[in-house]
Amino acid sequence: MNLRSQKRLAARLLKAGLSRVRIRQEKDAEEALTRNDIKLLIKKGVIYKKQKKGTSKFRSKKIAEQKKKGRRKGPGSKKGTRGARKDSKTGWIETIRPLRRLLKEMKDSQQITKEDYKKLYARAGGGFFRSKKHMLTYMKEHDMLRKSKKEAKTEKQAKPKTAAKPKKPKKSKESKPAR
Repeated sequence: MNLRSQKRLAARLLKAGLSRVRIRQEKDAEEALTRNDIKLLIKKGVIYKKQKKGTSKFRSKKIAEQKKKGRRKGPGSKKGTRGARKDSKTGWIETIRPLRRLLKEMKDSQQITKEDYKKLYARAGGGFFRSKKHMLTYMKEHDMLRKSKKEAKTEKQAKPKTAAKPKKPKKSKESKPAR
């Protein structure tokens, strides 16, 4: 029952090491002499290769899921300084891009004038606004907001419908017949 040559051939065909080659029925494998015989046995499932052992991803996935929820991020888990964990430039980019995008949209929809746009753009670049909400409250406080074209159209269409009802003339008390 020496199957060394069959295992060697199978290992070459399966592209695996000798230690990974497994044989279920030794009698069938003993009779196999050529590469074609061994190919047939591989197709039948008599000869197969054992799966490689790998590192399980279960624990890493579980930890990633917890971190997504905000767990495992306390002071004991931090190794770098604040600037190393999140670069100050990256933080700035994450703040300024939405502000500039909002300003551009508002200018294009004519919610703010060009002059106001220039003032606000410069202030945003100078780090005056903390967030989009902060910028919008600033605009409201300084009366910089105008209604967009869409809002103005909807208002115009809504007004005539409410004012369409004719008013009935009031009857005076004097016109009533005396009893």
